[in-house]
Amino acid sequence: MLCSNASQGVSVKEMMATLYSVLAIAWVFYQITPASTSCLPGCSCTNDNLGRSLLCMETAMGRIPDNFPNDFSKIRIENSHLTELPRGSFSEVSALASLWLNFNEITLMNIKSLDGLTHLTELRLQGNKLRSVPWAAFQDTPNLNILDLKLNRLDVLPESALRQLPGLTYLDLSFNQLTVISRDVFLNWPLINAQERKGGKEASSGEVVLALHDNPWLCDCRLKGFVEFIKTVGPPLILMNSYLTCTGPSSRAGKFFHEVSLKTCMKPEATASETNRTVSLGDKVTLQCLVKARPEPSVHWSYNLKIIKGFTVSETRMDDETIRSQLVIPSMHLEDRGVYTCFVNNFIGNSSVSFLIGIKSFNTSSSGGAAMSRPLFPLSSADENVYIDIRISKQTVYGITLEWYAVTDNPAETWFTIHLGKYHSDKKELTYIGPGINTYSVNDLLPVTKYEVCVTLKNQTPRAGQCIVFLTGSDISQLEQREKFIHIIVIMCAMVLAVPVGMYACTTDTRCKFSYLDRCTEQCKRRRRQEKTLRTNGERQGTFDSLQAASDEGLCRDSEEVMMKMRSSQDKNNHKGRAEDPPETNIGAKLY
Repeated sequence: MLCSNASQGVSVKEMMATLYSVLAIAWVFYQITPASTSCLPGCSCTNDNLGRSLLCMETAMGRIPDNFPNDFSKIRIENSHLTELPRGSFSEVSALASLWLNFNEITLMNIKSLDGLTHLTELRLQGNKLRSVPWAAFQDTPNLNILDLKLNRLDVLPESALRQLPGLTYLDLSFNQLTVISRDVFLNWPLINAQERKGGKEASSGEVVLALHDNPWLCDCRLKGFVEFIKTVGPPLILMNSYLTCTGPSSRAGKFFHEVSLKTCMKPEATASETNRTVSLGDKVTLQCLVKARPEPSVHWSYNLKIIKGFTVSETRMDDETIRSQLVIPSMHLEDRGVYTCFVNNFIGNSSVSFLIGIKSFNTSSSGGAAMSRPLFPLSSADENVYIDIRISKQTVYGITLEWYAVTDNPAETWFTIHLGKYHSDKKELTYIGPGINTYSVNDLLPVTKYEVCVTLKNQTPRAGQCIVFLTGSDISQLEQREKFIHIIVIMCAMVLAVPVGMYACTTDTRCKFSYLDRCTEQCKRRRRQEKTLRTNGERQGTFDSLQAASDEGLCRDSEEVMMKMRSSQDKNNHKGRAEDPPETNIGAKLY
């Protein structure tokens, strides 16, 4: 009896030892291979006769996890905010056969993102934001049969795109942004290429499905080969929707591929019937450039004053391959003479045609009645009067940057002179500027000072239209110590607001001058009275408005000084009893 009990005790101990050993082995195995029995948070995992599957729908995943379970044969991650497929995203899941990543926000796909997926047969990337695909990535998926790229933003399909997909039998590129592709893309598709070599459907081993509908196809000469390919598509290749539609150009928009006939592309050719013209000042001039090209070219005009003057350009389509471009000069001025060029180009080449526009000279009669022709201005370079457009392009604390544009017969040899000084001073600082330069900067100006700057040809004296008068600002507050803007005032009519042209007809009537100066002075006094009223309510702030007021005060003082000088001069003339007209006083009323 005792032996029997002892035997039973040993047997229980042996059984317990065995159980502990099994549990220990299981625990060690679990620690070594945790991914084989785990699932990602927020996802579900299932097993069926095809293997283990992972399903992640509408999660906040954001990126492919690093510790991905490695025993899945199917992975489906949708609406989970994935933005990219990095290198080796699923390289540890070597048995993966089906990968669905639809309706995420994937914009970038690394060229090695499919590394290690030699058993992958199905890849679906529908509803993402891919603008391009690294087609060489499919070298790592030799067994891929299904590729779904629907509802992305693909706008380019290289000719070699499908060469790395020898077993592909389903390709969906619908609802993308494809406009022009070559038929060679599909002729390089290994399955289609094999069928072509073996004589068509006799050698067909199965259907090949292609979806290309709902893309904005541009039906011009660049799509000619592809349209012809689509028209001849037949088994084994099947189009999911055979009614592909043109989106452009406008003459073919809405038409089906089988309704259009496209021509071969052609290099642009620009022509004009009249390229050398001489017109009169004030004439309206229309230049017409006729362009023939396939596909539609871009047209632009080039001329000397394009930076300053933007003449109206219009285009009219004559037929599918001809465009008429017109440039209109509404009123011909001296500075508008010169060469105008119509440039056209498309992806094949370019062409141009130039127009030489001159201006007729004036005709004057001699005392004997014989007419002779002379140029508008003397030919001597020292006396040449050219059009110079001048402006202040930049303002800094104590300086300005001057910019000008001149129309000369020989710009490569034309020198300029900068005349800079105080407005009432006859002494101006001269700076000589060489050919090809049209800017000049000054950095040492005084505040609250009126300056005059002129640009002329070298050694010429300033003429009308070649000068600018401006007044610098003042430092009147701590705020402006940081931002001392210089207030530039371009004087058009000697500070007289809206001075009528009739003022120039009053050079022999002193009362006419005084009347307009009186108006200017009265407006200045009224302005001062208004400012005094404002000061009673609070000091004027040191802002850009105060600079304006300071500038106006300076100009008003100048106007009053001129007024007093002119009245004093007139009193002296009256006292002497002189009968001749009073001398004309330069108060800056000329057009600058």
